[in-house]
Amino acid sequence: MTESRIQTQRDREKKRRLRSQQQQTVSTPHTVWTQRARSISSETAEMTTSTNKQREVYNQQGFLSALPVLNHRELTEARHAFSKLEGELGEAYTQYSLHNVHLQYPWVMGLTKHTRVLEVVQAVLGPDVILLDSRFICKYPTLKVADIQENDGGGNKPDGKDGENVLPYVAWHQDMRYWGVAGGPVLSVWLALDDSRKENGALQVIPGSHCSGMLPHRQATRPGNMLSVNQEIPEELVQAEEAVFCPLLAGQMSIHDGFLVHASDANTSQRRRCGLVIRYVPTCAYPTEDPDRPRKFQATVLACGDDQFNHFSNKST
Repeated sequence: MTESRIQTQRDREKKRRLRSQQQQTVSTPHTVWTQRARSISSETAEMTTSTNKQREVYNQQGFLSALPVLNHRELTEARHAFSKLEGELGEAYTQYSLHNVHLQYPWVMGLTKHTRVLEVVQAVLGPDVILLDSRFICKYPTLKVADIQENDGGGNKPDGKDGENVLPYVAWHQDMRYWGVAGGPVLSVWLALDDSRKENGALQVIPGSHCSGMLPHRQATRPGNMLSVNQEIPEELVQAEEAVFCPLLAGQMSIHDGFLVHASDANTSQRRRCGLVIRYVPTCAYPTEDPDRPRKFQATVLACGDDQFNHFSNKST
């Protein structure tokens, strides 16, 4: 074989390899895009199925629990920021008086609009949601009455007899008794900054009790009730034997319907139980007039979606 023929074969081989590489270059993006599209489609289907299941369970039971929200970094930052407030304001204040501070601290606003929070909230309430109210609630292991009475934040102050230690608790109640909202449901979130266990006063709920409508409430007789108007559902109307605890790890959340009967015991442990309570309503909801307890919603924020109703005219975005 002559040298020229050998060179010709080499040239042909180079051209074949080049064409092959060009074909691979053209087809690879399409293959990657197809695989990615299939993956996204699968993830979307799984998310839709999960969302539908969450909505179904919530409608039946009136609550969902142990839903993951904050990652390690987010939780660490939130706990650090809250610790600074404890240092500046004192535990007697941060127990119950950090009310609607989402308007004051961007990091709190960030928690109320966290993607994982709003995904679940929208699954229940729909795409257009208003942040109605927020409050940090902390159950410290023990607080003396003299310290608690320094709290000037407007909430009920657990009381007892001259210097007696009183462990704050939350009596059986329904949130809708207090909120003065109609036209749509109220959804409450507890976003845990601390692990929430039975020993440190975790949330207790009566599954399905949201289907019973509004129950009578009366003035609580036991000292220490943290509810702002010191009310409770009479014990004979509470099916306490059906109660279930909703333990949470720090960074998780629970949500419950405004008519769900719920409570939480005193913290009998040596560990703090702190969380951010956030109330949401669909934009179709509106405030009602309650002559016994007039309410002003001065901290409402459009959390997501659009508001075509403007029932809360003073809301911000």
